[in-house]
Amino acid sequence: MAISVFDLFKIGIGPSSSHTVGPMRAAALFSGALAERRLLERTARLQVRLYGSLSATGVGHGSDRAVIMGLMGEWPDQVDPSSIEPRIAELLASGQLQLGGRVSIAFDWQCDMLLLDENLPYHPNAMTLSAFAADGSLLHENTYYSVGGGFVVDAEQAASGQLDQDHTVLPYDFNSAEQLLQLCKENGLRVSELMMANEKAWRSEAEIRSGLMRL
Repeated sequence: MAISVFDLFKIGIGPSSSHTVGPMRAAALFSGALAERRLLERTARLQVRLYGSLSATGVGHGSDRAVIMGLMGEWPDQVDPSSIEPRIAELLASGQLQLGGRVSIAFDWQCDMLLLDENLPYHPNAMTLSAFAADGSLLHENTYYSVGGGFVVDAEQAASGQLDQDHTVLPYDFNSAEQLLQLCKENGLRVSELMMANEKAWRSEAEIRSGLMRL
């Protein structure tokens, strides 16, 4: 079971991991993809489409604002919560969004933030982000599903059925508490020692302990 303690426990902005943390992460991933493809400077307009549950209850859970902050390059474990409302107010007043925190583009909340009464396949927490050039041509588009716990998958992952993209081989792999206890008995390890050995498949012990203290 290749899942880290840092997947199970996340620092994030509330009130919802699926409606706030997930959408912000998805938007930050999209902004990062634009930067990687060298499309930030070519982007003149963005459109956000929230579907299903994100559309129905997303405003109350801050999904719309979370997406905006993600597009600005913020991550839910790093953003300063006190900065969100002033930055949203500035966007609404100026009509300008700081894409990736670097490029100012026009953003009309009424036209570019769409809450749609329809569902997409795979999961009810769905959102599509689209970036357009000045001539209106589509530069990049992706659909994301916020599947709970702050986890996000994109359209390609959802279509493939391979929602878990982490194929890290753990020294002590288990899928149940019974298997965990049996591994501890066989290897003369405490649960904490076994879990530390597994965590070290991803990062150093110093990084693990520092991350746990941050949590």
